[in-house]
Amino acid sequence: MSVQYPSALAGAHFPPGEVWLVGAGPGDPALLTLRAVQALNQADLVLHDALSGRAVLRHVRPGAEIVAVGKRKGAAPVPQPRINARLVAGARAGLRVVRLKGGDPFIFGRGGEEAAACAEAGITWRVVPGVSAGLAAPAAAGIPLTQRGLASAVTFVTAHDETGALPGLDWGALARTGGSIAAFMAMSKLDELSVKLIEGGLALETPVAVIAAASMPEQVVLHSTLGGCTLAVRRAGLPGPALVVVGAVAALAGVLLPALAPALAQARA
Repeated sequence: MSVQYPSALAGAHFPPGEVWLVGAGPGDPALLTLRAVQALNQADLVLHDALSGRAVLRHVRPGAEIVAVGKRKGAAPVPQPRINARLVAGARAGLRVVRLKGGDPFIFGRGGEEAAACAEAGITWRVVPGVSAGLAAPAAAGIPLTQRGLASAVTFVTAHDETGALPGLDWGALARTGGSIAAFMAMSKLDELSVKLIEGGLALETPVAVIAAASMPEQVVLHSTLGGCTLAVRRAGLPGPALVVVGAVAALAGVLLPALAPALAQARA
């Protein structure tokens, strides 16, 4: 039986008393969507993550309250229940509340948990999808996640479960599936992740790309292999956050990006 529900996507008008879960994209403020800009222009309260590109906050209207609730290195994050409570309290006070999240709210962003908290409290919520780092970071590194003859499937995984440990996935099955693997929040778990995939059957020589500060001027792309990536990342001292791409397509950056070198050099001149 099919059931018709209204769209959860936000419209142009932001009614008071609603919570909008807004994706801020991968970092470059130019990759913010038009709907996200409209939401920030109307918001009364903005609760934001530790964003890679804080320039997106320039779109928040003057007079709105801006509160940082994201996790930062060296500082304890605001507990999720407290964020949920703040969203609900703001909406009940008649405010237009934006929960601004890096990437896309529903891709490893806890957007579903926050939507559930609003629904349980009887608060209307909407979502503004964002450009996920899972798509933008490989693109910025010149890596097509799908390529005929190399990868006909993409798997998005997180290297942290709710306890901070590597998730108890069937890593062997993931290794046998083939295609491309895009791993979020994998820098601190890269050794464990690599071991699991190698034990699952992936070769030590499987190409790996680690993309730090994707889409930002300070972006760094490290090319390695599954067997050598942990040591390579440690030696390089890459900044976070970073996305890890595993699979044959990870080697394509070395093929496709050199063609951009003359244009990049001219743009920087």
